[in-house]
Amino acid sequence: MNLKSGSVDQFDKFSQFKNLQEFNAHLEMWLAVNKDKFSKGELIGLKRLARFAAKVPGVSNAKIGTVLKAIHEEYSGNGISRSTFKRMIVKAAELGIFTVYETERKNGSQSSNLYIFNCFPNSEPPKEKKMDHPNKTINLSKTSKSQENTKRSKTALDHTFTSDRVPKPFADAVKYFFPEARQIEEFWRMTAIAGYKNNREQDKTGLLDIAIHSFKQLIRKMKASTVAKPIAYFYGILNKKLEELYFEELFEMGFTADQDDLCINFFYKK
Repeated sequence: MNLKSGSVDQFDKFSQFKNLQEFNAHLEMWLAVNKDKFSKGELIGLKRLARFAAKVPGVSNAKIGTVLKAIHEEYSGNGISRSTFKRMIVKAAELGIFTVYETERKNGSQSSNLYIFNCFPNSEPPKEKKMDHPNKTINLSKTSKSQENTKRSKTALDHTFTSDRVPKPFADAVKYFFPEARQIEEFWRMTAIAGYKNNREQDKTGLLDIAIHSFKQLIRKMKASTVAKPIAYFYGILNKKLEELYFEELFEMGFTADQDDLCINFFYKK
């Protein structure tokens, strides 16, 4: 792909996200799974690059020197090296966090890279199975398919195998719509991430209640229309509710500042 360098606005068609909030949610999920694969310096570089992908959600064409200078200024002269940043690029690209494309100037010389952040892969809701009508005649091809389905079902553990880390009330609410143990555990993992981000990990009862309510809102949405990425949609609902609760508590404590002044993005805090 031969891309001409220019303003990041010209690359908006490459964005995979509806808005900045969705991009942030997906990047949080990428980091939750792969954070331990990066060194401290590499993580700093990745998060700073993500901040340069805010104007067009998930797309950045910032020069490496520009990113390194911003890090250097933020950390009062204690930045990261160019080699550290390049190691981060290689790791993140191999993990699928983003895809890197080279851009060129009008004269054909190489310019800055284009970084296109990818959506975090999520489980899709199970498809409704059609019931077979009884047939007196034995069909060998159908028998073979039935055996294949049986083999597949053995590889997927149902809700009874859900980890004990998942509260039973939450598992009970999810299992009717996402019956596999791994699906239930993934929803709860996103709950834990949202709880940690919003300083709610100690309020286990409150977090559980909000998570179950958020999941019900997801199902309501799925009944009304198609949801391509249920887990990401669930996370968005839950995170928004936790943020609203945070501001309600601030109001009760007597704070009157504008939410825009109080709300700090996850990646800006880290």
